[in-house]
Amino acid sequence: MPTAEWPPQMRDALAALQPPVSRHPLPRRDPGRPKGLNALGTLARYPELAKAFHTFNGHVLFATRLSLRQRELVVLRVAWLRRCDYEWAQHVVQGIDAGLTDEEIRRIRPGQEDPAWGPLDRALLTAVDELIAEAKIGDLTWAALAEELDEEQLMDLVFTVGAYEVLAMAFHSFGVEPDEDLAPYLTHFE
Repeated sequence: MPTAEWPPQMRDALAALQPPVSRHPLPRRDPGRPKGLNALGTLARYPELAKAFHTFNGHVLFATRLSLRQRELVVLRVAWLRRCDYEWAQHVVQGIDAGLTDEEIRRIRPGQEDPAWGPLDRALLTAVDELIAEAKIGDLTWAALAEELDEEQLMDLVFTVGAYEVLAMAFHSFGVEPDEDLAPYLTHFE
């Protein structure tokens, strides 16, 4: 749905993305920066649901106790496993902002099998794989994560995977196509 057709309730839904306590900055608003309007336009069809999801996703994006880099590593792995090109391209942009290099983004595809990952990154990628396959982080992976992450970070990890698993399902089911301004970031997906 084009922005001109969004119902007035979308203003509240968009505002819900900003949590009361923000640990991370909002994305830059540079001219030419991808805006994700196709996803937002889809959510604009149901503003009440958009507001509820944005409240949750606002925490995942801006109040998580994971570092931005950790969050983006996790989101990109979900996007890769679910073959969700929209989610992938949008989070390549955010991953670059968070400090992921092009090489690290390419290495997300083979996941923990790539020997260049450090122990924590490997455990994060393994956790995503286990959550998507079994809906549970395995004991060995949990122990490795718990050496570096506190309880709230571990909870944020699980909920981040869940949030982006839901978005991948929605994007696939609703046929949300990547915006034209995301096209350059799809090359990382191939």
